[in-house]
Amino acid sequence: MTNSAQPDEADRPTANAMRRALRRARDGVALDVGEAAVLLQARGADLDDLTASAARVRDAGLAAAGRPGVITYSKSVFIPLTRLCRDKCHYCTFVTVPGKLRREGHGMFMSPDEVLDIARRGAELGCKEALITLGDKPEDRWPEAREWLEAEGYDDTLAYVRAISIRILEETGLLPHLNPGVLTWTDFQRLKPVAPSMGMMLETTSERLWSEPGQPHFGSPDKEPAVRLRVLEDAGRSSVPFTSGLLIGIGETYEERAESLFALRRVARSYHGVQELIIQNFRAKPDTAMRGMPDAEIDDLVATIAVARHIMGPAGNIQAPPNLIAGEYERLIAAGIDDWGGVSPVTIDHVNPEKPWPRIEELTERSAAAGFTLAERLCVYPEFVLRGEPWLDPRLLPHLRALADPDTGLARPDATVEGRPWQEPDEGYVAASGRTDLHRTIDTTGRTTDRRDDFDEVYGDWEALREQVADARQGEGVPSRIDGDVRAALATAADDPTRLTDDEALALLHADGPALDALCAVADDIRKTVNGDDVTYIVTRNINFTNVCYTGCRFCAFAQRRTDADAYTLSLDQVADRAAQAWDVGAVEVCMQGGIHPDLPGTAYFDIARAVKERVPGMHVHAFSPMEVVNGATRTGLSIREWLTAAKEAGLDSIPGTAAEILDDEVRWILTKGKLPTATWIEVIETAHELGIRSSSTMMYGHVDQPRHWLGHFRTLAAVQQRALAKNVAGFTEFVTLPFIHTNAPVYLAGIARPGPTTRDNRAVTAMARILLHPHIPNIQTSWVKLGQEGAAEMLRSGANDLGGTLMEETISRMAGSSYGSYRSVEDLTAIAEAAGRPAKPRTTLYGEVPEERRRAARASDGHLPELLPLVD
Repeated sequence: MTNSAQPDEADRPTANAMRRALRRARDGVALDVGEAAVLLQARGADLDDLTASAARVRDAGLAAAGRPGVITYSKSVFIPLTRLCRDKCHYCTFVTVPGKLRREGHGMFMSPDEVLDIARRGAELGCKEALITLGDKPEDRWPEAREWLEAEGYDDTLAYVRAISIRILEETGLLPHLNPGVLTWTDFQRLKPVAPSMGMMLETTSERLWSEPGQPHFGSPDKEPAVRLRVLEDAGRSSVPFTSGLLIGIGETYEERAESLFALRRVARSYHGVQELIIQNFRAKPDTAMRGMPDAEIDDLVATIAVARHIMGPAGNIQAPPNLIAGEYERLIAAGIDDWGGVSPVTIDHVNPEKPWPRIEELTERSAAAGFTLAERLCVYPEFVLRGEPWLDPRLLPHLRALADPDTGLARPDATVEGRPWQEPDEGYVAASGRTDLHRTIDTTGRTTDRRDDFDEVYGDWEALREQVADARQGEGVPSRIDGDVRAALATAADDPTRLTDDEALALLHADGPALDALCAVADDIRKTVNGDDVTYIVTRNINFTNVCYTGCRFCAFAQRRTDADAYTLSLDQVADRAAQAWDVGAVEVCMQGGIHPDLPGTAYFDIARAVKERVPGMHVHAFSPMEVVNGATRTGLSIREWLTAAKEAGLDSIPGTAAEILDDEVRWILTKGKLPTATWIEVIETAHELGIRSSSTMMYGHVDQPRHWLGHFRTLAAVQQRALAKNVAGFTEFVTLPFIHTNAPVYLAGIARPGPTTRDNRAVTAMARILLHPHIPNIQTSWVKLGQEGAAEMLRSGANDLGGTLMEETISRMAGSSYGSYRSVEDLTAIAEAAGRPAKPRTTLYGEVPEERRRAARASDGHLPELLPLVD
């Protein structure tokens, strides 16, 4: 194992290469990986040239941020919650083993009293950050860690992290900054409400240093570069202000170090959520496998900081730990840092215990000597304090506002650090607000504007997204030999659809012309065998109880900020009133979904279901997408199973299988910034099915997807249903095709998505849904609200057997620009079925017979509310 590669003389960059790279840096031209690797090797006068240009970039950024000449730090306490870890990094002295902890008189974890004692001492001295650091998932490796957690009543380490963070907030007023290692998307949802910021060092993207025996990260599952990059992306998707950085000098080459910096830049560009980069120099420690490695040299650190500044640009925040730099403050300032990180007057640096923190007075003096003023910040950077939602959870706002300067976002030096209650917003369901008549006026007045005024910021970086889409589309195309493949595949589909290979299925998904007609005929024959000729429909009412949402789905034109002109939230009484109105006109179901409103507590969903059941006991409550389920679970601190059980007790009967979009994360992370990953969607659906809560299944297509993604989606749904049936669980009720409505969709307005699916796409998707989901999911539903009467009738001839519902009101597709209105009467739906040459038949949510009393009420009202406004042309 070697230190950061000191190249042989023959491998050093040429003088011409160095001059060219320095000139590009001076001129502000974007560097590439090769040029960055050259500049990392700058020394002497070349290094002075590099740092001078980096400092200019830093100074421009500080001026643009409104704090010229200011270097920041955070006054903190360091809380090593546990020093147990499942990883085995070869340079680490922070991590230990249970036996050593016992011999030293310590528990497997710090107790709450120990944690709060440190936090209280910090608060007394004006500290505002509680840096909570711990090893990765110690319970996976150490039985002693599992036993401690079980004895204290915690399901896992993160449950304790969450609980102790709340106590720190409530009892001391310090703001938790969490460093718990590798986190999943769901973990971020659990922890975001209790911590304004989190962090995890990327360290390096070198696969070699992780996969090869003898290298520093070998044997450490959480140090796999792809895993750590996924954590950074999930933090951005979850709108969590996140700290990351590099550990230099652990054996990486200059090219690998440059690649690591560009990987960090890519994540920062995509999500705007990387609040700072720490450039930390390796220091060899006794009693470690790397004790013989030389420390990273100061010139190496200075060059890396300067290159990081050029790569991250003026808006990036670059930090170097002041206790690891051997007093070279001025050189690091000259290289382009703008932050000293956390400095504690109370605790040591438990990761580098041999290196004491400098006194804050010394930092002030040394910064001033370089021409900079030292200013205190919070654990979350001022830019994010000023941005507010969605970066800051409403439950943390009172704690942050007590400590932050409202004008600068920096810490208030005179702030009183004291505990404040942490609780769900308003301790209950919010009152009605905003444009609550949108369900009617969307069909007359329409939406106020075609996009939100934060369009350029809320969805991430559009240019980075365009590059991502371009990369994903490389190599796309129609399979070769399609005519012959389609003929063979049609024969297989007609004989036994379950025998279709992926290649055959993909050929059919590309079918067109006579081949497409033949495909639809095969699908329609299967439909007739399975369902008969009846076209089913349901008398239902959509109730979208709020459109306030900060998730950042790029396909969604429904979501609004609470201050937007079209934003609204219904009261519980309004929800119940709408359910009662629907019952009066023959409805058997209400379908209820809403945005992820930051002020709605996790129990609000229970309140909504209960309100409907109390007003209309016989109404079937079909409500809450998997995204809403996860939101409710994380806000309440319940597991998904516990939350769904409670929802069922409150009156939930079934859930919509929406929030699926395309069950392929390659596409999902283009379509949405912050929605749940595929694996979590499947977990919610399968848990619901196991609890006897059935669901629909859906696919939204025609945006940035391709037929191969449709195939993968169908295979995934079929597998979920097969697993359910194997457990004697009913599972999915139907599959619903959801053509993408592009008109007002942000991803279309940004020029990234195509303008929805073609008629060919719609027919192929409907037919292949019938074929590929056979015999597992027997009902295929088409969407009149997205396709209109003629389009829906065509899909009934292509394998569909169901028209969905009367809806009575529909806001989501109409906000996106659908021109087919918000409701259809029973007579309208019957006419669509007749246009396809088939009879219509009402059904329940679970495809059962509708009671005669409900049929009579629907016939009497024609299945719609008495005062519906006319459709716009």
